[in-house]
This record gives sequence, C-alpha cells and structure tokens, in this order.
Amino acid sequence: MAHFAELNESGVVTNIVVVNNDELLVDGAESEAAGVAFLQSLFGHGRWVQTSYNARIRKHYAGIGYTYDEARDAFIPPQPFPSWVLDEASCDWAAPIPYPEDGGRYVWDEQAVAWEPVSAR
Repeated sequence: MAHFAELNESGVVTNIVVVNNDELLVDGAESEAAGVAFLQSLFGHGRWVQTSYNARIRKHYAGIGYTYDEARDAFIPPQPFPSWVLDEASCDWAAPIPYPEDGGRYVWDEQAVAWEPVSAR
C-alpha cells in the first residue's frame, strides 16, 4: 500500500490516505504521478505528495500538521519549541543545548532554555 499526504495551500499536511499499489502502476512500474492522478480523480482537488512509513523518501512519514518542504523534498514535523533549530541534513528539530549524557531523564524547559531533570518537576 502507498501513502499520500494531502497539503493545504501553505504546504501543511491536512490528511493522509492509503492507495492500493495497483493504482500506481504505469507500464509495470510504480509512479507517484499515477497515485496523485488517482487521488485527484477521487477527490476532485488537492495537492498530494507520497510519503513512506519507513522514511525511504522525504525524511519522515508525514503526519497531520507536518509541513512539506519542496526545496528539501522532505516532510518536517512541527517545531516543538521556539528555541529549537532545524537540522538541515535530517530535517529534525534540535534543542539549542545538547541532551545531557549522564543517563538521567530530562524534559525541555523553554523558559529556562535548558534541560531540566524529570525529578525536579
């Protein structure tokens, strides 16, 4: 089965649908364009982009609220905190301070812009 994300005018994922692989076949080979055409024939509208559970394409499996970045050809999850920055290679968000490596459990405190021990909460 193939998965497709529907995008709004800002490139934000609003829906995910599953399409039978047979609908993607063109001369025996799978084609994303055939899947898009199939979905547009069903729904009569929409901008559709294929996504993959195993992230073989487009960095991440699309989720509702993710943004499709056409220049990177990647689905980017919502930014978890305003201080976090996008890692250009992975398209993952990274805290401005690395997660502590002392074996403890921490949560991000945006007001302090720091990792706080779970026990402190």
